[in-house]
Amino acid sequence: MVVGSHRLRLLQDGAQAFPAMLEAIAHARSTLCLETYILRDDHVGQTFACALAERARAGVEVNLLYDAWGSSVSSEYVEGLREAGARVVAFRPVLHALQNRKLLRHVVRRNHRKSLIVDSQIAFTGGINLCDDYAPRDLGGALPWRDTHLALEGPAAMELQYYFLRTWKKAKGPALDEPLYSLASRRPDPRVRVITSDVHRGRAGIRDAYRAAIKKATRRIWITNAYFLPSLGFLHALSEAAKRGVDVRIMVPGTTDVPAVLHASRSIYGRLLEAGARLYEWKGRVLHAKTAVIDGYWSTVGSSNLDMQSLRQNLEANALVEDERFGLAMEAMFLSDVPHCEEVTASRWEKRPPWERAASWAAYLFRDWL
Repeated sequence: MVVGSHRLRLLQDGAQAFPAMLEAIAHARSTLCLETYILRDDHVGQTFACALAERARAGVEVNLLYDAWGSSVSSEYVEGLREAGARVVAFRPVLHALQNRKLLRHVVRRNHRKSLIVDSQIAFTGGINLCDDYAPRDLGGALPWRDTHLALEGPAAMELQYYFLRTWKKAKGPALDEPLYSLASRRPDPRVRVITSDVHRGRAGIRDAYRAAIKKATRRIWITNAYFLPSLGFLHALSEAAKRGVDVRIMVPGTTDVPAVLHASRSIYGRLLEAGARLYEWKGRVLHAKTAVIDGYWSTVGSSNLDMQSLRQNLEANALVEDERFGLAMEAMFLSDVPHCEEVTASRWEKRPPWERAASWAAYLFRDWL
């Protein structure tokens, strides 16, 4: 759909996102910038490597930035890309961090973004990593994770590219052919924006955008988030919205790859339920999406979880869209996910066993480290 100066498309799961991304890569003519938190040397990782290598051999300037902590790729994988002409950089390798006096900051602060920018015009961002966890069954996946990505064409693609290039330089990537990365179309569009947390600035941008929208809400706040451990201030804003009659609904995973986060998250359910919010736990495959829609107008799709790691430490990227038609699509997606969930009611919550209460309490004490 067209929103302001942009063309947008919601992409649900790897089944929609991977083909769209691979098609965009195949049509690249000048530049490719790809950054991801998780890159693996598996079927999906190899598929993207082949696509990137083919474009590099065709003369496209290909830049791949992957997080050294989150990713798992072999030296053969990396060298194969480099031999094809792609430039590949690992963000903050752990061995390098061991030689750095600011060891803790280098280890903790990771590049959690998932962004692809093609020819400075087409971009993708959201929660989907490049690995078989997201592969649909026809591509060898077993139980693909539920996640959401966004394809966009317009000035916001330039914003994603701008922040990619900043991070590339901070990570000491090879010199770029600067004239290829035109910033002529990098102009603000209030209806579609990209907000990032960068290496040295903008740490609170995503958090502040959420909280401002929540405080202004008058009708609905529907949030889907994979790791839901907000700050007390954020939690207070949600509770106050529910108390003033806003329809607050929060969807979190009931099946997760980080059980400690789920236990810690459950420790705050009581406060939200008491305020009048509704809580849903997704059952079955892992829920990894990071989206929200507020009053059917303000929406976000991105990489940022609502926990301290994302909101204070990681490099993240979220697209913010202010448009009623896009908001309707986001609400429809939320409602289509509800049947896959089990609602957490106050009566059920009061009956949870003592061991579960203890596990939640213990996990919450260490929430800043999860």
